[in-house]
Amino acid sequence: MEDNKVVNSSRFKRVCVFCGSSSGKRNCYRDAALELGKELVSRRLDLVYGGGSVGLMGLVSQEVHRGGGHVLGIIPRTLMKKEITGETVGDVKPVADMHQRKAEMARHSDCFIALPGGYGTLEELLEVITWAQLGIHDKPVGLINVDGYYDYLLTFLDKAVDDGFIKPSQRNIIVSAPTARELVQKLEEYVPMHDGVVAKARWEAEQLELNSSLQIEIAR
Repeated sequence: MEDNKVVNSSRFKRVCVFCGSSSGKRNCYRDAALELGKELVSRRLDLVYGGGSVGLMGLVSQEVHRGGGHVLGIIPRTLMKKEITGETVGDVKPVADMHQRKAEMARHSDCFIALPGGYGTLEELLEVITWAQLGIHDKPVGLINVDGYYDYLLTFLDKAVDDGFIKPSQRNIIVSAPTARELVQKLEEYVPMHDGVVAKARWEAEQLELNSSLQIEIAR
């Protein structure tokens, strides 16, 4: 019983997952999504994600829901027909646009994890990394490097450090591991080691004001 308590304990309550609305061409990507869902359930972590029911998004959300975890999907109204083509699970929160989607996902989450994906996944991942770089948040950010999928991205980041575009301390913002279990453990142990330049409280106040105005737009 004591071992189970250790496994299920976590510093987080909700994890934001970025991933593809496609499942990819290789089974390892599907397996990784299912493994991540199981890992979140084993640690009693709730899921925040982009709200789709297809591809890796559908797989991880269904796995968490099946295991008894709470699932919150946040999706722009314009994408609902495109990304929700099957049965959704958990709660779905429609928002006005992509900007509000990312802001809401961040607001509801304690850390971020990226599975394999395309342009959208990269854009979401890089934005939360940039927010951390600026000091907007200090939440851990990680990616599951499934079978070397993100090797070239990690090599690019190292090149940017070598050439002086990213500070060495800021390179440590992003954590990577080949499996969900290894990555979540690294995120649990993560300690911010970089200096931000934007006042977090001011940014959060601006986001609240922006979200209020966007909610009015949605209601029209």
